[in-house]
Amino acid sequence: MFDLHRLRLLRELKHRGTLAAVAAALSYAPSSVSQQLSQLEAEVGVRLLEPVGRRVRLTEQAEILVAHTEAVLARLERAEAEISASLTELTGTLRVASFQTAALALVPPALGLLRDLHPRLRVHLTHLEPEKALPALQARDFDLVLAEEYPGNPNPRPAGLDEQDLLDDPLHLALPEPADAPGAADLDADDPMAALRSLADHPWVMEPEGTAARHWAMTLCRNAGFEPDVRFETTDLLLHLRLVEQGHAAAFLPDLVWIGQAPTVTLRRLPDGQRARRLFTAVRSGRSRHPAVQACRDALLRAVALRSAEPSDRPDCRCRNLRSSGIG
Repeated sequence: MFDLHRLRLLRELKHRGTLAAVAAALSYAPSSVSQQLSQLEAEVGVRLLEPVGRRVRLTEQAEILVAHTEAVLARLERAEAEISASLTELTGTLRVASFQTAALALVPPALGLLRDLHPRLRVHLTHLEPEKALPALQARDFDLVLAEEYPGNPNPRPAGLDEQDLLDDPLHLALPEPADAPGAADLDADDPMAALRSLADHPWVMEPEGTAARHWAMTLCRNAGFEPDVRFETTDLLLHLRLVEQGHAAAFLPDLVWIGQAPTVTLRRLPDGQRARRLFTAVRSGRSRHPAVQACRDALLRAVALRSAEPSDRPDCRCRNLRSSGIG
């Protein structure tokens, strides 16, 4: 019988890439991790790691072991979910990761609903972009992740994850001028591509390279026939908004950035098929039926429903709830 703890270390190595990263994540010394994996090799009777430069990689036999370890851990998570469901009160800690705009607009009301319904459930929230949060979810650093997907840029579908739609969040071209600027309402209002091209020589603020949002934004500008002058890079969309408000940059801004308030800058429609990003929650499949996960997902859906019911002054900015049926 193989040692489950050592199997989990091998699994951690697959997801985190280096012995040092595994050691840091689990508060072990790297030498201790290496020793445990050497003992696992002795148990299995085959080589599990092979050197590649200064790093190591998993052998074919190690990959087989990791696949079975994933199945065992998923089964254990389902057992934990069933035990929790058998209890009369929801307790414990739920670890959640969310990107900025969802954390600002949806998480606080959802936390309020959870506090009222399950006062003994402790929610630990981390602000983390989906590009890092989803791999961390697979590595079991989190129990639930709020993530986003931009039009024409579908996310990879990692094995073992369960996704649930939250809403379609409208996207807009934000012009570097106040919403009440003279003539702002007439500038290329009916021609999204012309509005984009009118900003070809203007500075832009975008999310950093390597993010899905940046790839989508660059593609949109290039399809309009120009290479954007990206002078400001940040994942902080509130900073994007402030730079647009003060005339320093143009940007693409989602509806959630205003958190229910009227926009302070001039907005233009984007081309067909590019007008909304998909927001969703992701959990590991083995944990999808855990009562704490289900309670959090329900609370987030209710937060979306409450927001959708609020009056909006934004043009074409109503969030469409993808799960409107069945929400109390």
